[in-house]
Amino acid sequence: MTDQINDIFIQARQGSVAAIIQVLNQQLATLDVRIRAIFSDGVLQLLCEAPEIEQLEQSNLVKQVKHTLEDISPRNIRKVNINSRIVQEQQLLWLDEIIRDPKDKLLWSQQITLTKPNIFKQIARHFQTNKPQPIPISLSTGIKPIQMQNQNQFQLGMMSGFFLSLLMLVLGIQVNRWLNFSRLDRISITENTTENITLQSSDSTIKNLEDTIAESKEAFAQAVRLAQEAAADGKTAQSQEEWMAIASKWQQAARLMASVSPNYSRYDVAVNRVELYQKNSDIAKQEANKK
Repeated sequence: MTDQINDIFIQARQGSVAAIIQVLNQQLATLDVRIRAIFSDGVLQLLCEAPEIEQLEQSNLVKQVKHTLEDISPRNIRKVNINSRIVQEQQLLWLDEIIRDPKDKLLWSQQITLTKPNIFKQIARHFQTNKPQPIPISLSTGIKPIQMQNQNQFQLGMMSGFFLSLLMLVLGIQVNRWLNFSRLDRISITENTTENITLQSSDSTIKNLEDTIAESKEAFAQAVRLAQEAAADGKTAQSQEEWMAIASKWQQAARLMASVSPNYSRYDVAVNRVELYQKNSDIAKQEANKK
């Protein structure tokens, strides 16, 4: 089973889209997110689908997908476009569908560029991917056992010397990084100590900040609930009144997201949702005007 997983990972590293999909789906299984992928015009197009909007939270999902792809480091793939939508029954031609109407079909879309691994990781992965296979040598070729043994020892010595040199180089670089990190840690400790003294003298400021974050958290959650209700209502809406009510919910959700404080941990998501919810409100108003 382990060999099969390694084979899939190696295939993904060599640029197999099918293997990349399998590795991503394994990594994101705990999030209940399903991945589809197509390599088109030099860009790996990914479609992330899940039953609920909350499972497709942009910053966390993009971070995990980028980390997994950079760990794979697929050959000849640097540009990746990540698209997301609520899971749908339509399975075919999904890329053509979202290209024709991205605003209506997607929750969000973001393009990322994968960072290349450093030279040492590339060397290690090259040896892992291209492990030499043992070649049986017949004694009838005339090579004496002693000559074969000397030849094998010479090859082993060459390989050992290469890896020892590489190991010493890597250790030297790592020691240098540790020394730099240690210096930065001391600076960080000093800064943190100063910051703690300052915070202790401003209890009222901290209390106000906590209240603001709590209010932003409640506004964010309420906006998500309204968005889910509006999305569900949009599947069955018929009359002008129903579409106007949906537009109002999207508008209210957008205002709530706009009220989220920059100090809230999901502020970046809220900023993205303001634009998305406002667009959905405009679309609902357009539907109402058609009635």
